[in-house]
Amino acid sequence: MENTKTTENASLYNHLEQMSTKELLTNINREDQKVALAVEKSIPQIMPLVDEITDKMMGGGRLFYIGAGTSGRLGIVDASECPPTFGIDFDRVVGIIAGGDSAIRKAVEFAEDDTAQAWIDLQAFNINQNDVVIGIAASGSTPYVYGGLQKCRENGIATGCISCNAGARIIEQSDYPIVAVVGPEFVTGSTRMKSGTAQKLILNMISTSVMIKLGRVVGNKMVDMQLSNDKLIDRGTRMVMADTPWNYEEAKQALLQYGSVRKAVEASKK
Repeated sequence: MENTKTTENASLYNHLEQMSTKELLTNINREDQKVALAVEKSIPQIMPLVDEITDKMMGGGRLFYIGAGTSGRLGIVDASECPPTFGIDFDRVVGIIAGGDSAIRKAVEFAEDDTAQAWIDLQAFNINQNDVVIGIAASGSTPYVYGGLQKCRENGIATGCISCNAGARIIEQSDYPIVAVVGPEFVTGSTRMKSGTAQKLILNMISTSVMIKLGRVVGNKMVDMQLSNDKLIDRGTRMVMADTPWNYEEAKQALLQYGSVRKAVEASKK
């Protein structure tokens, strides 16, 4: 039997509507400060998952996130930021949300309650044993996520999960479970707050660490970032300048010619 969900426990605060603006903000911030400490405790759980993803992606595999509501949106955000930040192909890290892309902006009623749909959604990407699937669910019991992970395990696909409840149901279906218990939300049950923040932090840690281990960062620089706006072109130009004898205009010209900081710097050494 599943443990009582910490994420559903009553807030440590009451009569929120009677608080001043300063009291509201101060108390929300006080709760938020607990999140990073909870995530820190989960680092030993995150480590083997990062290594598994790295090994699979080095072999040509992919990383999938599945989730519903806030959890699904956070997965999509993390996946969508990997190509521009690290220059990987858009289909190497994929976020899938219950209810489809329309659910990114507007909640789709009862989409998270379908235990079969996640596997159907994953099959559209020809999911296979080279891939890793991470289920994201603050409650740890979302049927869409549970069912998806269950089918993945049945088919020999590595699974992980990110939850905020000890004893969460999806742990049963996760080879690499991550649990960050952040405590009751400021507004009771509003898991878009502390739980969502914890999930976002963990997703950042996973994808960034994997990309670094895949060689997508040199020193501390995003040498493969996409040059999709003037700010990034300027940043890239200065990165090229730091590693070459070129002035600003020469560095910018090379950057635009070769398409990435990495390639421009390599060209300077020939």
